[in-house]
Amino acid sequence: MSSGKRLKRADKSEPSTDEALDPGVYEGLAGVRLAMRRFLSFSEAAVSEAGVTSQQYQALLVIKVAPEGRIMVRELADQMLVQHHGAVQLVDRLTTAGLALRIPSSEDKRSVLVGLTPEGEALLERLAKTHLRGILANERLLIESLTSVRRLAKLG
Repeated sequence: MSSGKRLKRADKSEPSTDEALDPGVYEGLAGVRLAMRRFLSFSEAAVSEAGVTSQQYQALLVIKVAPEGRIMVRELADQMLVQHHGAVQLVDRLTTAGLALRIPSSEDKRSVLVGLTPEGEALLERLAKTHLRGILANERLLIESLTSVRRLAKLG
């Protein structure tokens, strides 16, 4: 988290630090972590097989969902939670691999936008389909665990 930004708490109704947690909360948290570990392990194997890193795949996703499929490098850095120079290096690797390209900004001649090449789009499409299957394979465990944690946290 080197971008200097702090993550905000998602919910201010968290349990008091004075109260003991229900034992089921630990089971729910363990289930969430298990589902995430399974998915991340699956993801690592999928991206490695495709010849990219997890960080490169994440960058492709960020670029794809940016307005008009283009993003400024500093915005990419913010989304990726990396320093600007780290995002520049990431974009360098993506462009060298033929997955992304730099596009001069029409609004600010000093700014550069990053977009996907057709090769990047095709790779992202394949990986996204694979990841969708992988995340859905853990859907039941994730939903049950999150539901349990939410229910028990409200009781405590």
